[in-house]
Amino acid sequence: AAQAGQGFSLQQPQDKVSVAVGETLTLRCTTSGTAEPGPVKWLKGWGSGYKTIYDQKMKDPFSRVTRAVNESNTDFTIHIRNAQPEDTGTYYCVKFVKADSGVDEVSHHGRGTEVSVYETALVPGMVAAAVVLCFLLLILLGLFVALCMYRRKRQGRVGSPCPARTGATGSFSSVPLRCCAGTPSTPSEVLDAESSHLPSQQSSKEENDIHYADLQPLPPAPWHGRSPGTAPTEYASLRTAAK
Repeated sequence: AAQAGQGFSLQQPQDKVSVAVGETLTLRCTTSGTAEPGPVKWLKGWGSGYKTIYDQKMKDPFSRVTRAVNESNTDFTIHIRNAQPEDTGTYYCVKFVKADSGVDEVSHHGRGTEVSVYETALVPGMVAAAVVLCFLLLILLGLFVALCMYRRKRQGRVGSPCPARTGATGSFSSVPLRCCAGTPSTPSEVLDAESSHLPSQQSSKEENDIHYADLQPLPPAPWHGRSPGTAPTEYASLRTAAK
């Protein structure tokens, strides 16, 4: 690099800068001392692949890059408006001087500022997606639990035994009877045998009905016109639809 003026120095204090998309990126650079003729530029990258971001000699009113202090000879801080992901990279503040050949040569440059541009919409979007997913999982879990409880309750109703009623006291006994008339080797055969003593019109009922008869003598009472030696009786029928 060519020698600059005596006592000249260049400071680029920022090591890393991070901004969100759409915000303004600020890159700081200051100089001190006397410099030889030549512009100060901002370069993105170094070596053969660099790109000129700001040139002191060029004026572009439509550029996103502007000086923080216009026409200053010591403060070369710049602003980059509306930062985009493609602005990510390393930026260098560079002092050039005129060589004997007339070409600008590097005299001094800063250490470089690493710039990163992040998307602010990604974080809320990911959080919202996670919340929706958790909500859907909770709904599915609740439906699964409700379905299991419904099926268990339904199975309990179908498989529950039916209590049998005794003829002597009229109360229910603890003998389990399946409510399925006509099943072989079940207590329903006993009920069929008892129901055979009912009058003939009761036998025409549906097979799924359960009949019970209780024949007991009535207390003696005067009854005119009854044949002597005939004891009055009564019967009762209880019909329950089998499930």
